Amino acid sequence: MTKVFIDGEAGTTGLQIAERLRQRTDLTVLRIDEARRKDAEARARLLEEADVSILCLPDDAAREAVAMAGDRCRILDASTAYRVDPDWVYGLPELTPDSRAAIAGADRVSNPGCYPQGFVLLTRPLIDAGVLPRDLPLRLHAVSGYSGGGRALIETYQGFDEQTRERFASRAYGLTLAHKHVPEMQRYSGTSHAPLFAPMVGDYYQGMLVNVPLFTRELTGAPTPEDLHGLLAERYRDEPFVRVLPVGAPGSLDGNFLDATALNGTNRIELMVFGHAEQVLLVARLDNLGKGASGAAVQNLNLMLGVDETTGLL
Repeated sequence: MTKVFIDGEAGTTGLQIAERLRQRTDLTVLRIDEARRKDAEARARLLEEADVSILCLPDDAAREAVAMAGDRCRILDASTAYRVDPDWVYGLPELTPDSRAAIAGADRVSNPGCYPQGFVLLTRPLIDAGVLPRDLPLRLHAVSGYSGGGRALIETYQGFDEQTRERFASRAYGLTLAHKHVPEMQRYSGTSHAPLFAPMVGDYYQGMLVNVPLFTRELTGAPTPEDLHGLLAERYRDEPFVRVLPVGAPGSLDGNFLDATALNGTNRIELMVFGHAEQVLLVARLDNLGKGASGAAVQNLNLMLGVDETTGLL
C-alpha cells in the first residue's frame, strides 16, 4: 500500500487533493495532528514514512520541506519554487510525448501553475510547428476565481457586504508585469520572450479563462483559425483531459459570452480558437483548483505511482 503525505493539507490545494484521494483503495494518506502541522519533527517523521510527499506550501516553506526530506521520499511540489529548476521534472503530462515517462520515473516533480497550463498548452504546439514564431512577443489576458489567491483572498471575498462586493467584482493585478508564473510560461511554451501577462480576479470562487490574442499577419504563412485549430486538435487528439472545441466553440457560448466556470470540479481543460482572417484569439478554459492545481497533482501522482493517470479524476 503506497503511503502519501500531504504537507500543507489544511490549505486550499491540499484540501482538494485530500478530497480526491479519500476514496482511493490503492494508497493510504498519512495525516498529521492538526496541532502539530507546523511541528518540524512531526513533519520530518511523516516525510520519512511516506513513499510520496505532496507539498502544498508557500515557496520558502516548500524549500525547507525539500531540505528536510532529503532522499527519504519522492516529492511532488505544488508551489512555484521548483517549476523552472532543471533538476526537477515539470509535471505537465501533455507537454511533450516524453513528459509522462519523465514524470513516472522522477523523484522530484513540480506541479504546474494554473495560468501557465492554459498558456503553454495553447502556444507550445504552434511554436513547435513553426506557425507561431518563437521570437514573436506574446500577450495573454486571463481571469480566475478568487480561490486562486489562497485562504487570505478567499476569506476577504467571502467576508464582503454587498456594497463592498460591487467594488471587487473584477480587479486587475500583477501590474508590475513580474508575475511569478511568467518564467514558467516562457520556458515551457518555448517562446523567446517573457510574455506580457495581464491577469484579473473575479468575484466568484473557481474557474479560469486564459486568452492569447494574435494577429495572423504576424504568424508564419498567415494561417486561418481553422489551420490553428487543426494543429491543436492533432496534437491533443489522444489526450484524456484536453478537448479542442470546434472553431468558434459553437454550443459552448451563452449568447456571446463564455463561462469561466463550466469545467469546475473536473480535471479537464478546453482549448478554443476564435477569429477571422486578420485576428485570432486562443482561449483555454479550466478549473484553477482542478486541472490548475489539485487535479493536476493527482494526475501526476498517478503517473508517479504507475497507475492509470485518470484514476480518481473526472
